Amino acid sequence: MTLDSVRTFLAEHAPDLEIVETPIRTATVAEAAHAHGVAPAQIAKTLSLWLGDQVILLVLGGDARLDNRKFKDRFKTKAKMLDAEAVVRWTGHPVGGVCPFGLAHDLQIFADVTLKRFDVVLPAAGSTHAALRVAPDRLVALVGAQWVDVAQEG
Repeated sequence: MTLDSVRTFLAEHAPDLEIVETPIRTATVAEAAHAHGVAPAQIAKTLSLWLGDQVILLVLGGDARLDNRKFKDRFKTKAKMLDAEAVVRWTGHPVGGVCPFGLAHDLQIFADVTLKRFDVVLPAAGSTHAALRVAPDRLVALVGAQWVDVAQEG
């Protein structure tokens, strides 16, 4: 899994998108923004959450925080993050490299409207040293995500 599974996914679904690998770690929003020369808000962070007994992914702007009330109103339950071991087991990607591409399991994916502020966002690419540049609407289309409004800008 990881970077290779993202490469395989992109080769099949979006061969024009390039993975950008960096020699420096990009596992946090701040590290990724610095490495790629963008504002932290433009980093598309991916959260792995329990929704009852189901795992979902939520992609949101790098400066955004989950709004507990909005999340509960939308999903009828409280947000609960997976631990690091479960993240790897369910996504196939390490914490800091989680993205909605090349997943170990077929997971439901949601994209928060905080991504729509930008023409291009940078999600990780299955590694703590890799990302890619993609338009938010294209990201959503590539992974079959649904738009939601469950976060607040930072």
